Amino acid sequence: MNTTEQLRARLAELAPSYLELTDDSAAHAGHAGAGGGGHYQLVIVAAAFAGKSAVERHRVIYQTLGPLMQGSVHALSIRALSPEEAAQDSLVIKADSANQP
Repeated sequence: MNTTEQLRARLAELAPSYLELTDDSAAHAGHAGAGGGGHYQLVIVAAAFAGKSAVERHRVIYQTLGPLMQGSVHALSIRALSPEEAAQDSLVIKADSANQP
């Protein structure tokens, strides 16, 4: 199982209604510190984020990903929303089959 698949498997524990994970590692190849893991962008919508601050949401994600954050992931850009926030967000998230958990 590659790193992206491992990340998706662990994030599935949060029961997301939407999950978009992009591997941007190739765009960062060669920069200082890039050898320690991949660069990823995450957009996730889950009821688990309702009532939580951005910091609390990030903590939940980091705890869920556990040891992957210590080596396999060098950088993770996170956009974590509750379902209510996603419904009102100006960024229209199109829930297609590729982004359904």
